[in-house]
Amino acid sequence: MEHPRTLFEERLEFKPRIPKTLRDIAALNPSVAKAAPTDNGWLKDLFPNTWQQGSISFDNDGGASHSPLRVGVVLSGGQAPGGHNVISGLYDALKTLHTESCLLGFKNGPSGILDNDTVEINESLLKCYRNTGGFDIIGSGRTKIESIEQMEAAEKTVRDLKLDGLVIIGGDDSNTNAALLAEFFLEKGCQTKVTGVPKTVDGDLKNEHIEISFGFDSATKVYSELIGNILRDARSAKKYYHFVKLMGRSASHIALECALQTHPHLALISEEIAAKNMTFQQIVNDIADMVAGRAADGKNYGVVLIPEGVIEFIPEFKVLISELNNLLAREDMAREIEGIASRDEKTRFVSRQLSWEAKRCFDAIPENIQNEMLLERDPHGNVQVSKIETERLFTQAVRRELRRRASEGNYQGKFSTQPHFFGYSGRSAFPSNFDSQYCYSLGFVAAVLIDAGMTGYMGCVCNLAKDVGEWKIKGIPLTTMMTMEERHGKSKPVIKKALVELDGAPFKYFEEMRETWKYSDDYACPGPMQFYGPKELSEATTLTLQHEHQELVAT
Repeated sequence: MEHPRTLFEERLEFKPRIPKTLRDIAALNPSVAKAAPTDNGWLKDLFPNTWQQGSISFDNDGGASHSPLRVGVVLSGGQAPGGHNVISGLYDALKTLHTESCLLGFKNGPSGILDNDTVEINESLLKCYRNTGGFDIIGSGRTKIESIEQMEAAEKTVRDLKLDGLVIIGGDDSNTNAALLAEFFLEKGCQTKVTGVPKTVDGDLKNEHIEISFGFDSATKVYSELIGNILRDARSAKKYYHFVKLMGRSASHIALECALQTHPHLALISEEIAAKNMTFQQIVNDIADMVAGRAADGKNYGVVLIPEGVIEFIPEFKVLISELNNLLAREDMAREIEGIASRDEKTRFVSRQLSWEAKRCFDAIPENIQNEMLLERDPHGNVQVSKIETERLFTQAVRRELRRRASEGNYQGKFSTQPHFFGYSGRSAFPSNFDSQYCYSLGFVAAVLIDAGMTGYMGCVCNLAKDVGEWKIKGIPLTTMMTMEERHGKSKPVIKKALVELDGAPFKYFEEMRETWKYSDDYACPGPMQFYGPKELSEATTLTLQHEHQELVAT
């Protein structure tokens, strides 16, 4: 019996479309705009060779011959759907510019650069990965290239490999590394050009030029399908409140997009909590009010969406986490805490080191949450917020509040809960048609920037709410995205994270509709991601992008 073709086999043969501008890349000419003035003295001090670079646009009036290029590519940080298509686009573009061009993949993330550990990427390898999820073609990692020794090791690698370009596919931290490497290579007279590609499912690598980071569209489609299923299950069983934690370490873009897609009963938006200076108890009261209101209508079920990083935006937790970060950044203190075997004694010792406000917050939270806050630091030396089970923290606190109300005769209802965390389930999914084509185009842009001899830039594809053929391309200086932030107790340059804009069209629509969604069970169940069929389904962009585009057109 002949086996039917699988979706995996079908996706391998999908042919991404590209913008009209990229259909004849050999004819593209770069045009560099004048740099915008800046009064950031630290930027000039830290990036003397790249701080005044202007943005790059391209026109199709060229036609000169192109030399073969040797380019290295690295996948950095967490997975995001579409990474394989960036590499596919980069490879195809390099071969289009010159058939003898060579693409080398650094294995297992930035550590592959330091160790000069590569694999040549060719069509035989790529044909098994086109339009697929994951980063497994070469692997990824979170190694930071920051110290002078690491910079020198990276320079030695690219010199030994005679690379014309290095493409770093990653998020804000990875692209900060790209900016630092571009500056260091110029300082050392190294000819390797460095280009960044915007990746993160969190959606927080965006600005006036970068409309969306790749992977966000696919991941939110996966999460929204799961949330839609849970909403239907909640209304069917009528006995559970589902608390769903979603990825979003520093921003609530995923929670907002999933709320727009599915219409849950309540969704926390971290940026709103911070703007309103809402305490933990105020948030708990809001959830309890919703539960009590629904119970009065005979509805003892519902769905609550929680961004994983929400507690960092709650005032008392923000103080606590800041103090813990500073405390554990001290090597002597970290060693002393590490040396305490008993968990109880460890938490008591830490509690004694905190200010009164932080101590009150730390002592009031459940023991399991205390322990989670003292786990191994993240790569930035901070509390691993993603490890904290905030969905359980809220269920425990809401249950306590409802019991208090019941004892006073102010609540009659049932409150049974189910916790969920949707994170890794979306990071390596098949990329949507949008991400497949967006990432493929980003690979082309990276190749064009290197071919043009540009360094310290991020490849950018914009006009994304339009048809693929109408997308526009450009290069944006990485230094224009920089800010200073405290890491490991020291001030360092980093690419600024983009938070949810409370005056933006996506949040405004959510704000307008959420009271209706809270009590009416007005669910939207988007179902699984579509790859075939009507374009309004198979090539749909995020609702966030659609609302933002409509707002832009209106203004």
